[in-house]
Amino acid sequence: MTIENLVGTYKIIGSNQDATENTYKGTLTLSIDSNKRIIAKWFINNEQEQIGTGFFKNNILVINFCYQSEDNYTYKGVVVYQCISDVILDGFWSEKHGNPLYLGTERCFRITDQNELLN
Repeated sequence: MTIENLVGTYKIIGSNQDATENTYKGTLTLSIDSNKRIIAKWFINNEQEQIGTGFFKNNILVINFCYQSEDNYTYKGVVVYQCISDVILDGFWSEKHGNPLYLGTERCFRITDQNELLN
């Protein structure tokens, strides 16, 4: 698999970095910059945008991300995806100020039909 195979939009489902069983849904859009680095944009629960940059090697995608909370604090973290195929990414993530006892999880499924984006 190459980095170009990852470009596209994915449906995501994840769990937060805490002891609760709170899950979230959203989309992840991956593109490539001129230096062949991944540019990532998440849109979580139809309300929160997160951005990140990363790199890809040996079917592992690593992205450093950040987002601004409602209280205008910037949160930062890292997500690591195992690229199961070019349509399924399986990941875990951690934020700098998150609970160190837990990791968040995220699974991504490529959207191949724009109608999937509506469901």
